[in-house]
Amino acid sequence: MKLKNFALGAWMEGTGAGQPLYDASSGETVAIAGSEGLDFESMLHYGRKTGNKNLRKMTFQERGLMIKALALYLTERKEKYYEASYKTGATRVDSWIDIEGGIGNLFANASLRRKFPDLPYYVEGEPVGLSKGGTFMGHHILVPREGVAVHINAFNFPIWGMLEKCAVNWLAGMPAIVKPATLTSYLTEIMVRDIIDSGILPEGALQLICGSAYTLLDYVGYQDVVTFTGSASTGIQLKANPNIIREAVPFNMEADSLNCIVLAKDAHPGTPEFEVFIKEVRKEMTVKCGQKCTAIRRIIVPEAYIDDVQIQIGKALDSVVIGDPRKEGVRMGALAGKAQLAEVKGKVDDLLAYSSLVYGNMEQYEIALGDKEKGAFMAPILLRNDHPFEHTGSHEIEAFGPVSTLMPYKEIEDAIELSKMGKGSLCSTIVTYDDRIAVDYTVQAATHHGRILVLNRDAAKESTGHGSPMPMLVHGGPGRAGGGEEMGGMRGIKHYMQRCAIQGTPTTITAIARQYQYGARYIEHNLHPFKKYFEELEIGETLITHKRTITDSDIVNFANVSWDHFYAHTDATSLEGTPFTQRVAHGYFVLSAAAGLFVDAAKGPVMLNYGLDECRFTKPVYPGMTIGVRLTVKEKIQQEKRDNEDYTKGIVKWLVDVYDETGETVAIATILTMVRLKGIAG
Repeated sequence: MKLKNFALGAWMEGTGAGQPLYDASSGETVAIAGSEGLDFESMLHYGRKTGNKNLRKMTFQERGLMIKALALYLTERKEKYYEASYKTGATRVDSWIDIEGGIGNLFANASLRRKFPDLPYYVEGEPVGLSKGGTFMGHHILVPREGVAVHINAFNFPIWGMLEKCAVNWLAGMPAIVKPATLTSYLTEIMVRDIIDSGILPEGALQLICGSAYTLLDYVGYQDVVTFTGSASTGIQLKANPNIIREAVPFNMEADSLNCIVLAKDAHPGTPEFEVFIKEVRKEMTVKCGQKCTAIRRIIVPEAYIDDVQIQIGKALDSVVIGDPRKEGVRMGALAGKAQLAEVKGKVDDLLAYSSLVYGNMEQYEIALGDKEKGAFMAPILLRNDHPFEHTGSHEIEAFGPVSTLMPYKEIEDAIELSKMGKGSLCSTIVTYDDRIAVDYTVQAATHHGRILVLNRDAAKESTGHGSPMPMLVHGGPGRAGGGEEMGGMRGIKHYMQRCAIQGTPTTITAIARQYQYGARYIEHNLHPFKKYFEELEIGETLITHKRTITDSDIVNFANVSWDHFYAHTDATSLEGTPFTQRVAHGYFVLSAAAGLFVDAAKGPVMLNYGLDECRFTKPVYPGMTIGVRLTVKEKIQQEKRDNEDYTKGIVKWLVDVYDETGETVAIATILTMVRLKGIAG
C-alpha cells in the first residue's frame, strides 16, 4: 500500500519509488511512503490563505466546540488505530498512551475555550493607566498569527504527537502542516483520513506529509510557527536553518533528554515509597519499549541502597514478557524498526565504556511470538555507574530504548548535582515521603528540568507517572531538552498568537477589547438592564442607581445577621492604631446594599447570580455617608447548551462601582449573572 499525502485540499501520492515501512515485530512490509512531487511552498501558501482565513474568523468558542466534536468522532473509531498501532511494535497499553492520550488532548484543549472570550482574539492581563486624568491607557491583545503551524514529529507517538500540537494551534486559530516521522507515518495517515472525512475542520486546517520534507523549512515565514519533537542533534540542525533565522520564525523544540528519577534516603527498602520507586522504574523502562522522550535514563539512589535497588529492579524486569504486542500477556513489544534497534545497541556499547551491565543481554533473550531475526526486539538493559561524577558519559549518551543507568549518591545535594549533569531534561522525579526533601530537591533542581514529579504513597494511586506530560502543564525543558514549551493550557495557545500592545482612550480600548475599561463612556438607556436579554445588552451599558444613606442600625443589623462582630464594626473604643476614625460598615454590607440598589426584583431574563470574580473595598464607609452604584456591562460570554433540556443562555460580567457622596469609589467588584437569550426557553 502506498501512503498518500494530504496537500492543497486533496490526497496525493508521492511520484517517486518511496520508502518501504515495516511491521516492527514481523518485518513484513506495511506501506510505502513518499512525498516526491509535493510543492511545499504552495502548501504553505494554501494554509495561510485558506486554512488560516477560515480558522481565524472563528471565535474561541467555535474552535473549541469544533475540537470537541472531532474528539468524539475519533473516539468512535479508535479501535482501527489500535490495530495499526500494533505494527509499530506498541502493546495495547503503549497504544493507549498514543491514541487515547492524543484524543484526550483534544478534549482537554476543547474545554479551554471556557477561559477565552467569544471572540476570535484574546485580551490579556490587566489594563495599564498611562495618564493622570485617565483619558489614555494601554492593554494587550493576542491575535492568531497569519501563518501555518508546521509540526515535525517523532516516530514514537504518531498520533499523540500530532493531536497534542494541532489541538493547540487550532484553538489559537492557526492551521497545521503535519510531518510525522516517516517510520510510523502509516498510523498518522489512517487518522488523518478520518479527520478529513469527518468534515469537522474547515478547509485548509490540516495538511499531511508522509515522506521526507527536507526543504519545507526553506519556505516558512515570520507569521508561521515551527515545532519539532525528536533528537537534539536533528533539532539543532533544523533550528539553524538560515530561513528560520532570517525570518525570526518561532521554533519550539522538544528533544529527547537524559531524564532521571531520584530515590530519597527516607524511602529505604521496606517503605511504600521504595515499592513505588521500583514500579515506576520498571514501567518507564518498558512502556513503548523505552522509546519515550520522557523515559527514565538515569536512576539516582542512595549509595547504601544501590544493591537492593539493583536486585529489585532485576526481579521486576524478570516478569516482563517480550514479544509481538498482538499476543496476550506481552508486556513489552518491539522497537519501531531495525535501524532504531541498531542505533540503540550502538549507544549501549558507548555507555559500557562508563558503566557495567548488571541486567539483561542484547543477544540472548526470549520472545513470545514474533520474528526475532526480522523484528526489532530488544531486552531491557540495566547499567550501573558507581562513579557518576567521574564517568560522565552516563549523563551525555542516550540510548533511546529500554535502557537505564543506576548510579549512587551520598547526600541530597549530590543527587541534585547529578540530576543537573544531564544538562537539561524534560522531566525528573523525586520519590520521598518527606516534604522537606521534596522542597529542597524541587527548588534547587527546577532550573534544569521542565517538569518535576514528587511521588509517594499518597500520590501513587492517581499519579499519571513520570513519563506522562499533561495538556494543562507545559511540556519541554531547558538545555539538551530543547529550551521550548508546548501544551501548558493557555500558555500553549498563546505560542500561536501575536501579542500586541494597544493604546488609546478607555472608550476606544473598550471597543477593541470588547471588555468595558474603567473610565470609558457610559451607554445609558431608560430600560433597566435586568429586563434585557443577553443579546440585547451592550458592552458599556450602564445603570446609575438611586442613593442610600448608611446608618448605625445598618451596621448593627448586618453584624447580627452575618455573625460578623469584628471589632472595627462593633467596638468604637478599639479603633486606636487602626485606619478607622469611627465604627465602619462591613464591606460585604456595602456590596449587599449596592445589590439592593441595582437589582430589579421582577422576574425577567436574568436567571441567577453566578458569582463574584473580584472585589475591592477602597474607602471606609461610616454611618451618615451616602452611596450610589454605577452598574456597567463589562463582558458577555455565551454558553453552549449542556443538553436539549438546557436553557440557551450566557454569562454577563458586570462592573459594580460603588461611590460615596463625594463621587469617590468606596468599593468595586465584578459580579456575574446568568442571562437568557431572547425568546428561547430551551
